[in-house]
Amino acid sequence: MSKALAGIGLALLWSNRMLPGLGIDQRGRTAANACFATGYGLAFGGRSHWWSGRGLAVGACAGALVLAGYGAAVSIPALRDVLRDLAPVGQEVSDLEWVAVHIPVGTVYSEELIFRSTLEPLLDDTFGSRLGHLLGAAAFGLWHIHPARAGLQPIAPTVLVTAVGGAILGLLRRKTGSTTAPAMLHWAMNAGGVVATRLALPRPMP
Repeated sequence: MSKALAGIGLALLWSNRMLPGLGIDQRGRTAANACFATGYGLAFGGRSHWWSGRGLAVGACAGALVLAGYGAAVSIPALRDVLRDLAPVGQEVSDLEWVAVHIPVGTVYSEELIFRSTLEPLLDDTFGSRLGHLLGAAAFGLWHIHPARAGLQPIAPTVLVTAVGGAILGLLRRKTGSTTAPAMLHWAMNAGGVVATRLALPRPMP
């Protein structure tokens, strides 16, 4: 049990205290997050199983559904207005760099390796699959406390929404035995969101 609790504590300490305390820019944070995740996986015995045909197939289907949903939202005026309000502000890098580098490396690789590959299997082994699933989802929500604060987002709703997202991602990992499926869905949700909010912005007059 102590190893599982240490895994939770270290992950939350990194996201909410240590990484913000470094005071580095977006590129530095992406590199630091990826390095931490790699070390975390090695230290706690991560089980990713990236090269999984089932994980790839399920992830591709789930990601395609999410991207189709974003496409539909952009085409509906009422939903387009909602997307417009969600457009990120104060981004340190271009949208292309954000979608192609920082989301897949700094967010998806790092978070999936920490949570779905490492912490959740550890929690399952310690507390059983059902409680491990709940604890993993809760930890994933709490991981986002500082990002919510830094982005001027309400903390409690952000934690709740990301915990639900973590539960869905964890379910995909359990169903496929691989981190590939949740990683692909995670990228589609984040990257698709960036693209959709940009497409929803009013186009400048010629």
